[in-house]
Amino acid sequence: MRLHDRLVRDVDVREIESDEIWSYIHKKQARVKEGDPSEWGNAFTYVAMARTSKLVIAFRTGKRNDETTEEFIADMRSRLVTVPLLATDGYPAYPAAIAEHFGGSVDYGIVQKNYSRKRQYDGPPTDHRYATRRVKFVTKKIKFGAPDMAKISTSHIERQNLTMRMQIRRLTRLCNGFSKKLENHRAAIALHFAYYNFCRVHETLKVTPAMEAGVADHVWSLEELILMALEEPEGKRPEPKRLKLPTQGEGKEAVGSAARELPNGRGWLRLV
Repeated sequence: MRLHDRLVRDVDVREIESDEIWSYIHKKQARVKEGDPSEWGNAFTYVAMARTSKLVIAFRTGKRNDETTEEFIADMRSRLVTVPLLATDGYPAYPAAIAEHFGGSVDYGIVQKNYSRKRQYDGPPTDHRYATRRVKFVTKKIKFGAPDMAKISTSHIERQNLTMRMQIRRLTRLCNGFSKKLENHRAAIALHFAYYNFCRVHETLKVTPAMEAGVADHVWSLEELILMALEEPEGKRPEPKRLKLPTQGEGKEAVGSAARELPNGRGWLRLV
């Protein structure tokens, strides 16, 4: 995490998708008893990823609640230098946290999936115990700012969830590889994202996400990653900086002189 804090900061990206992925610590939530450690049971990892470069900008593991959501959004905000076009699912804790930490400096849209009561597959429930319900329809809505709704999507971050399930044994369903301690769980996820950002060449991009985002200039070897991680000293966490408007793009994404910053960092007055 110290390596991530030093390198993944002042990130100049526009389009960001965010989602949460479920796992558990020691035992599943339904088996947690009174008196068990508070970290046992459900553990959700929040992930924010740049849509085009695939760089994982921020992540946070904890309970799926207001506190973890706010910590995650605050961490994401501290790493950015450009007003983002942000897309999330309909989890209710997001809007308040985003409003608090971004103010008016965000174009934010919500992707809300509406499910039917039927499961994805027919047959006994035990055959498909993790099968989700059928998605009847998807609705998108503007929450803050002026997002281009054609680009409001969570498809890429949901594909990132599959990558995590496939590459992190602790997230694999129906196995005994689950984490016994939250500290170890967080360390494993941090190691995975360091490898994903700096070592793993993306099949579509042909470079690593860090290279595509301008954070790194070469593909890191595993040896380089491990040595850098072990030698990285304790440093300061990123601090929020004033966000600038995007200046490149077409159509709604092009922002010229028709914008004025509001006092006290409250956002921007824009012609849209």
